[in-house]
This record gives sequence, C-alpha cells and structure tokens, in this order.
Amino acid sequence: MRVLVVEDFAPFRQFILSTLASRRDLQVIGEVSDGLEAVQKAVELQPDLVLLDIGLPSLNGIEAARQIRKLLPESEIIFLTQESSAEVMQEAFSLGARGYIVKAKAGSELLTAVEAGLLGKTFVSSSNGNR
Repeated sequence: MRVLVVEDFAPFRQFILSTLASRRDLQVIGEVSDGLEAVQKAVELQPDLVLLDIGLPSLNGIEAARQIRKLLPESEIIFLTQESSAEVMQEAFSLGARGYIVKAKAGSELLTAVEAGLLGKTFVSSSNGNR
C-alpha cells in the first residue's frame, strides 16, 4: 500500500514514518507539512492511503480531504489529530474517512487503523470509542 503522510509537526511526522517502516507492505511515497501541498502531492503521487493531520497550515486537513476525495475518490484517508470533538470527527467521516486517530493514542493505534483501512473497515481512536 502506497502512503502519503501529511503532518506539520516534524517530530511527530518522523514518528509516523518510523512506525510505518515496520510494515513491509506499506510504502511511504511522500511526506508534506501543509494542506495545499497534501492536495498537490496526492494528485501527483496517487497514494492508496493518506494519513492526514487536521490542524495544518495553508489549508486545514478537513478541507484538504474534501479536495483529495473529489480528485482521488479511490484514495483512503485516515485522520491523525489532537482534535477529539464529536463534530470534527463526524465531519471527517462524512467525507468518507476510514479512520480517526487521536495523536495521544497513535503509538498503539496507528498500525491497527491502517490495517482496518486495508480491510475496508472504519477505525475510531479508543478515546472516542471504536465503530
């Protein structure tokens, strides 16, 4: 599975990259730090999965996801965020997201969420309850 990582905080982006590197079936094909770059890179690279922060500069993750879904409806999206409000989570899933991970839980949940997405299932961070 080809993955695009979108995260503006460099240390957390490195954590995501090292976590994904533990799986041979996951290939990180790009990494960007803002929403506009995310849309451009997604169109250029055509990832199977976009791991997307919500709080991004230039274009927030929700708006970036909206554009990515329009341009690449076959790409799956999993949100990684500090935002745990029900409204934001509902909006994320209304866009067709496969997962919603609260960053504080990413260490234990990132690979599980990616695996769920591979199987066409939806994953919600345990701090919000699984679906």
